[in-house]
Order: sequence, then structure tokens, then C-alpha cells
Amino acid sequence: MAHTYCHLGIDMGTSGCRGVAVSPDGAILARHHVALENPVRQGPAVEQEPVLWWNALQEVLDELAQRLPCPPNTLAIDGTSATLLLTDTESRPLGPAMMYNDARARPQADRIAAVAPSDSGAHGASSSLAKLLWWLEYHPDQAGRAAHALHQADWLAGCLTGRFGLSDENNCLKLGFDPVERAWPAWLNAMDLPTHLLPQVSPPGTPLAPIRPDLARQLGLPRDLQIIAGTTDSIAAFLATGADRPGEAVTSLGSTLAIKLLSDHPIFAPQYGIYSHRLHDRWLVGGASNSGGAVLRQHFTDEEMAGMTPQLRPEQPTGLDYYPLPGVGERFPVCDPAMAPKISPRPEDDVIFFQGLLEGIATIEAQGYALLRELGAPALASIRTVGGGAGNPAWTRIREARCGVPMVAARETGAAYGAALLGVG
Repeated sequence: MAHTYCHLGIDMGTSGCRGVAVSPDGAILARHHVALENPVRQGPAVEQEPVLWWNALQEVLDELAQRLPCPPNTLAIDGTSATLLLTDTESRPLGPAMMYNDARARPQADRIAAVAPSDSGAHGASSSLAKLLWWLEYHPDQAGRAAHALHQADWLAGCLTGRFGLSDENNCLKLGFDPVERAWPAWLNAMDLPTHLLPQVSPPGTPLAPIRPDLARQLGLPRDLQIIAGTTDSIAAFLATGADRPGEAVTSLGSTLAIKLLSDHPIFAPQYGIYSHRLHDRWLVGGASNSGGAVLRQHFTDEEMAGMTPQLRPEQPTGLDYYPLPGVGERFPVCDPAMAPKISPRPEDDVIFFQGLLEGIATIEAQGYALLRELGAPALASIRTVGGGAGNPAWTRIREARCGVPMVAARETGAAYGAALLGVG
């Protein structure tokens, strides 16, 4: 089928930049991926040079432009949540970006905890706000040159348009933005923060500006290509699955277990590790457990798990009452930093032990969705799955039995596809 136009989505991840073009009906027309150098880690500090993102983005767009069967009319970018950089008045980075998992700003997180409401997304040493306060404190010589505090997606969109200081509601959640009031809250004044650094915030998908004419020529893209407000990688991945009605949920089975449920109202329960992201006039409510694939890999290799999977008997529960954790501490559905793993007794048969671990993680998933329901979320209707665990059919049957709802195949799982859908609307 011929199309007159398409939409571009970019996922700027830690290890690579992925781009996709989709038609107005959601069909994928082209893809491209460029690898990135890994971030540099020194203790709790994790940094990456923003120029790596910009070079990778241009390479992806140049390649996509050569493959497109029709011109694109929107482009949206998603990035890793809470990855932050400071720029000068010419929008040049004032040093490396502090990555999403950079956790050096513990004293600054304590300052935030003293004044921020408990349901704010700005809590924690890895939040954007903690990183910003740390940067201002440790770079007094450059603080006067700082013009913008920007997230990964914000800066890249600015590079494409020439307009900086713009962001979206999802990326700004961990910078302290209030998604209910859709405003920067008054408590930020207690942080003695230069407010001019904070970006102007729009809902994801809001038109920002056309692409710069010189870049349009350089990359072979239309001069009227509209750059629109992006989102975070996890929100884009949710959109990619096709879940779009209250009660529909997405479970991420990666190194950790994370759940998100589409709701018509927010739920904030930090005592349970539950948070809400705004998605236009709906909300994604959920939490992230410390359990997940990382626990499985403490006991088995990927090859061993693949070999045992056909031997699993989902219809015959092991009866093992495990709570698999990689170490001490849990975030959700139990928020207890002193909680110990429960993975004993261990049967002699590795297959039974493996199935017991999968059952334990599935039980945590079911408990998480049950807790959301108790706190007022819509009744769980179905679950789509992303992450490496999505490819294990036996685990899917175990989870379906524990959660009591159908496991629906995700339309797509790539965040770039979800970003592109912001242009589709």
C-alpha cells in the first residue's frame, strides 16, 4: 500500500540509537540502528558524551531518509529517564551528561527529601533534580554560563530545531514537575535553584518547531518536518505494545520486573513504590520490583535456561514459595530495604528450581497488579509483555495462571516505534 507521508521515531538508548519510520496506520516502513560507546562509570558516577548521541542521531536519520518510500511529517525522540546535561547560551554541553543511573547526588537527594512531597518524582540520588543540584554545587565556575538543564530527548530535539529549553511531561517528572497541576511546583523555590534553567514543558506529541533548514538539506529530509515533544524510553515502549485502554497493562521482564497499568486517574503511593506518569489525559500507574531476570542469571546461564524451558510444566506448580531477589531489599510491591531473598529450599532438580523461580517472579507480578487494584486502579484486563522474558512460552502460561487475565501479544516492543506513534496520535 502506498502512503503519502510517514512518522519518524528515535529511541536514544544507553548502547545505541534506534530509528523507525511508520505509516499512519502503524506499519513499519524502515528501521536503522547505530551502536554507541558505553557510558563511562567511576563509582556512583556514570557519564556519556552528548556528541555521541548527536552523531548517532544524524547517522540514523541520514540512513532512514534514503530508505523512506514517502516523506516524514513528524519526528519524536525518546531518551533514558533522568539523563541530564547542562548547556550554555549557545546550547553547547557544559561537560558530559549524567546518565539515568548516575547516583552520586546523595546529599542533594537528602535536601530534596526534606522539602518535596512524598509523591514527587524528584526523590532519589538518580533523579534529574538531584543531578542538577549536584552539578551546580560542584561546577561553580561554570554555573554562571548555564542556560538550560535538559534531558537527553530535549537536547537532541533542540539540536534538530535550534530551539532549546523545551521538554515533555514524562522526562520532567524526575526534575520535580507536577504532572497533576501541569506546573513547576512552589516547593522548588526552597532549593535555591536558578529557575531559568528549567525547561518549558508540553505533553508528549506537542509540535515544537520544524527541523532546521540546513539539517533538512544535509539529511535529505523535508523542510516542513515537524519535531514534536518526545517522552522517556519506558513510556515509548508502553505505547509500542498497542495497550490503549484503562485496565490494559504492560509487564517488562528484563533484568528487573516492572509493571505499568493504563488508568483514567493517577495513583501516588510512595510507601509501596508506586508512581504515575501522565499520558495526555490518562495515566500509567505502576512500580518496579528488584526481582526479575537478574535473579535468574545468578543461578543459570541464558543457554541453560533455554535448554530447561521445554522441560517446564506450567500446569504442575512446584509448590515452592519463593520471593526471588538478587540481594537484600525490595521496592515494589513491598517497599522494604531490609527484605531478604527467599529462594530455599532448593530442590536437587534444576528444572524444578528454575520453575520455582519463575513462579515466584510471576507471583510478585500478580501481587503488584492486585495492590494497584486495592489502591483504586482499574481492574486488570490484559497484560502485554516486553523484555527478554517475553519469549519464554512456559513462563507466559505460569504468569497467566497467577495473574488471572489473558496475556496478549504486543504489537511491537521497540521504544522507537512507540515514539513514532506520538506523531500518529
